Amino acid sequence: MAKREAPSWELILKRNSVERLKRELFPMELANQWQRVVETPYERLPEEDIVRLQWFGLYHDKPKVGTFMMRVKIPGGVLSAAALRVLGEIAERYARGQAELTTRQDVQMHYITLAHFSEIVDRLRSVGLTTMGGCGDTVRNITGCPVAGLDRDELFDASGIVRQAASFFYGNREYSDLPRKLKITIAACRFQCNAPEINCIALVGTRFNGQEGFAVRVGGGLSSTPRISRHLGVFVPLNQAVDVLRAIIDVWRLTTEYRLSRVKARLKFMVDDYGVGAFRELVEKRLGYALARLDELPLPDKESDHVGIYEQKQPNRFYVGFPVFLGLVKGSQMIALGDLIDSFGGDFRITRRQNFIITGIPRERLEEIIQRVGELGFPLSANGLYASAIACIGEPHCNYAVTPTKSKLASIIARLTDEFGELVAGLKLNLDGCPHACGQHWTGDIGLQGTTARGANGEPLEAYDIILRGGLGRDAAIGKPLLRRVPSDQIEDCVARLFKAYLQRREPGESFTRFCARTSDEELVLLARNEHRLAQVKTASHDRATEV
Repeated sequence: MAKREAPSWELILKRNSVERLKRELFPMELANQWQRVVETPYERLPEEDIVRLQWFGLYHDKPKVGTFMMRVKIPGGVLSAAALRVLGEIAERYARGQAELTTRQDVQMHYITLAHFSEIVDRLRSVGLTTMGGCGDTVRNITGCPVAGLDRDELFDASGIVRQAASFFYGNREYSDLPRKLKITIAACRFQCNAPEINCIALVGTRFNGQEGFAVRVGGGLSSTPRISRHLGVFVPLNQAVDVLRAIIDVWRLTTEYRLSRVKARLKFMVDDYGVGAFRELVEKRLGYALARLDELPLPDKESDHVGIYEQKQPNRFYVGFPVFLGLVKGSQMIALGDLIDSFGGDFRITRRQNFIITGIPRERLEEIIQRVGELGFPLSANGLYASAIACIGEPHCNYAVTPTKSKLASIIARLTDEFGELVAGLKLNLDGCPHACGQHWTGDIGLQGTTARGANGEPLEAYDIILRGGLGRDAAIGKPLLRRVPSDQIEDCVARLFKAYLQRREPGESFTRFCARTSDEELVLLARNEHRLAQVKTASHDRATEV
């Protein structure tokens, strides 16, 4: 391809305010000025410092009155009992007793003040946790299969590579100065529960010529310009995994073209611009050697979030995945779960769909543990939609959300479970309050994105776009917004009508997404709006009139 002209740093610093503030004072160096930050009244704290706080895992809450959302990075979503208890204690003392499990296997809390942050960091550090790089232009939390090393069906245990990559990238100054955020996932899960399709870089476990290693996917991501990641066409042995991750990131971060505009700064845009072949050549040039070619991209057997009861590789041990309604966990629940897990030496693992797994349960205590976790508020018998539906935090905390999220999802779940019972279990219902897609609405069976509409008299209304035909795995696709600006008070009806039509019209074994894929746009819109029935009534009336 033709050589692309790189923009000068002078031009970058002129156009990109975040690159400029990183040059003036690199965000991680704000730690050396922490006393100044804490002693400055919030309303007088420079906006540049507010942005720099993102590198410490802090985003200001809504309203902007001096409290922050704090994101704790948890590689692969794995927490010891001691770490879980510490998170629970922090939630109880500093975050009004509440925490959230995220789609990147993190834990988030709100109402954190800068005055208490140093104490919190010390407590986290005591159990091997950090917030550094939880936000900002960094390598974000590295995700994986939450039951790596335990699951009987996994290709191999990739948890060591997750830890190795996290150890190298977390807090690394060089890889905390990226053009934008960078999301990595690493797993050898047969179900690919970690969503390699929507990460910037995914190492997908496979075997090649009898050797364990990874296929590589690049350029995935959601937000307002969603992309399904593409197969790089190479095989990476385990001992080269971190080197290849570095090379991919280096090719992108050292290409100044992607620092000019933050709108076009993500890795997916470089893969778009260069194409997979040219991008692969740049990576191999950076590495200094060619990678083995792998023509076929490994795909999952089926989808799974590991919710339910499973026997581990380890004799007489089980792991159990529990549904978490709306992904919300109280500090008191975390403390109690930590004590319970400590009693048998297990651990706590967070899934991509905001549920949790308790591992290492002895056979003789399995029923007891399930009962006690249920009594703490996480019954395994809950409708399966509790486990498969996810929403971003949105209102009341997020400054970007324009509609309710968790509360709206709760309302939709109530409607669907009341009307359809367990028939709706497993429906992937993904809801976001804005285009940023933290709740991954582009890839749900039914995706909902908050927006605004106008009423009959021009008054503003809360509304949602309804996105269909999205999916991951063998049906990986970015969904299509088929209904725009549907008023909030009509959403439950629209979603229920769509699901009812699916039940009535599905073919044997057909998924909701495949039903939507074979149904025309026009028909889906009519079904959602209940206009299909009206059209049939009008046609029948016309036929009777003709007969007369």
